[in-house]
Amino acid sequence: MYLVTAAEMRKIDRCAIDAIGIPAIALMENAGRAVADEVERLQAGAGKTAQAHAGIPGVRQPRWLVLAGKGNNGGDGLVCARHLADRGFEVRIVYAVPRDSLTGEAALQRDIASRIGLPQEEYSPGSIDWTRWDGVVDALLGTGTAGAPREPMASLIREANGSGRPIVAIDVPSGIDSDTGETAEPCIRACVTVALALPKVGLLAYPGADAAGEVVVRPIGIPEAAMKSEKVRTFVLDKASLAVRWGIALPLARKANSHKGTYGHTFVVAGSRGMSGAGLLCAKAALRAGCGLVSRAVPSALVGSLTGHLPEAMLVGVADGGLGEWRGTSGKEVAANASGKQAVVVGPGLGRWAGDALWLRELWSGVAAPLVLDADALNMAAEAVSSGEFASWGPRQGETIVTPHPGEMARLCGVSVPEIERDRLGAARRLAERYGVHVVLKGARTVVASPRGDAWVNTTGNAGMATGGSGDVLAGMIGSLLAQGFAAEKAAAIGVYWHGAAGDLAAANRSSLGSLVAGDIVEAL
Repeated sequence: MYLVTAAEMRKIDRCAIDAIGIPAIALMENAGRAVADEVERLQAGAGKTAQAHAGIPGVRQPRWLVLAGKGNNGGDGLVCARHLADRGFEVRIVYAVPRDSLTGEAALQRDIASRIGLPQEEYSPGSIDWTRWDGVVDALLGTGTAGAPREPMASLIREANGSGRPIVAIDVPSGIDSDTGETAEPCIRACVTVALALPKVGLLAYPGADAAGEVVVRPIGIPEAAMKSEKVRTFVLDKASLAVRWGIALPLARKANSHKGTYGHTFVVAGSRGMSGAGLLCAKAALRAGCGLVSRAVPSALVGSLTGHLPEAMLVGVADGGLGEWRGTSGKEVAANASGKQAVVVGPGLGRWAGDALWLRELWSGVAAPLVLDADALNMAAEAVSSGEFASWGPRQGETIVTPHPGEMARLCGVSVPEIERDRLGAARRLAERYGVHVVLKGARTVVASPRGDAWVNTTGNAGMATGGSGDVLAGMIGSLLAQGFAAEKAAAIGVYWHGAAGDLAAANRSSLGSLVAGDIVEAL
C-alpha cells in the first residue's frame, strides 16, 4: 500500500477530479459516509447502536458532536453528520470558524446541513456540555495545514481531549504534521483515525502514530490509475505489501530438493571480550532466518572460550597477536576469510579501538559480498564521515545495508537525535541516496530506504523489543536473507518486517512487554 505525503495526496486528488473527471463533491460524499461507517462501528463496539435503540421508549439515541473547520476536512465532517443523522444518531455540528467562511464543496455541505435542519452552532470557549455526548468527530484540520492550531480552535481541541469522549479523526488528527508525524500543541488525541483513500506518513510515524490511535484506511472512489499517476515511492511495510509487491510470504518456502549450500553462507564479524553475546545472537538469528551455513569470526584468543556455545555455527579465529581483541587483528585478513561467503555482517559487539576506521575501510574495500554494517561498525563509519576520510573509500563491489538506531544515525548524518526523529523518513532517504547504501533506521516504525528513492515504513514490532541485543538479531536476519539470494532492498524489508512480527509473537507469550529479551525474538522466528 502506498504511504503518501500531503502534497502527493493533493496531486492524486486533482488527477481523479481534473484528469479522470470524478466530481469533487462525489469524493467528499464517499469520504463522509466512510467516516460515518467507522463511527457506527465504534458505537456498536460500545454496546450502543442507533438502529437497536430506535423507537424504544426511554432509551436515547447515540449522541455525537462533529467539530468542523472550513476546508475539505470540515466538508467531510458535515457529510458524516448527515449520514449519522440518517442512521438514527443525535448529531450536533460545532463550527470552529464563522459559518460564512466556508467555501467550495464545504460551503455546499454547510448549506445542505442547514436545509435539513441539523443542529449547528459556532464554538466559543466553555459553550459545550461535553457530558451530554457519546463521542466526537474531528473534522477541523486536514492534511493541508501546518503549524500549531490557532485560537479558538486550539481551545476547542483542548476541550475535546479533556472530555474523555472517544474521538474519531478524519484523515489525520488535527495538529499532526501529516508528512512527519510531529505533533503540535494542542493536537487531537483520537481513538480511531479514518485515513481517506491512502494512509498519510504522519499516521505511521511517531509521535503522530500515538495521537492517531487505530488507523483505518477507507476507499473513497479514487481509482488506481490516479494513485499510480503520482509515482509514489513510499510504502507501508506489512504482510499484504510484501505479497503484492514481491510475492513473498512468511515463513519462506524451501525446495524439497535442496541442501545447505542452496541457502547460502553468512559470515558474521561480531562480538568481543565482554560482549560475546552480541555475536552469538547475530549468528543464531542468521541460522534461524534460514541460511544454510554461518561462520563467525572472532579474535583467535577467544575461540576456546566460545567453542560449543552455538554448535551449528563455525568459529573462525583471526590472528590477534594473543590480545584477544579486535585491535590486534587485520581488516584485510578478516576480508580474506569472508571470501566465498554470500553475505557479511560486521559490527555487533565489536567495541572501538585506535585505528578502527582504517580496519573497517579494509573490510569495505576487501569484501565483495553484500555487507551489513551494524552497531560499532556504524560508529567507525561515522568517524570516517566526520573526518572527511569516508569520501575516499569509494564504492563497494557488493550492495551495502546500514542498520543504525537514531543515535548512530545522528552520528552518520552529523546532526542531533531530535533532528533525526523529527523526520525519520527523510533522514533515511537522504543518507541512502548520498552514499548509495540501503538504510534500515531502527526504532518504533522502522524505516527502510533504498538508494534509488524507494522507502518503506514498518508496521510490526512492539515496545518490548527496546532491549539489548534486539538489533544484533535484526542484523543477523538481514545477513541471512542476503546469503539466501535476496537483493538488498528485499532482504532489508523482509528482515525488518519478520523481526517485528517475531517480536510480536514473542511478546504475546510473555506476561509483560518489559520481560521480553532478544533471545525470545530469535526463538519466535
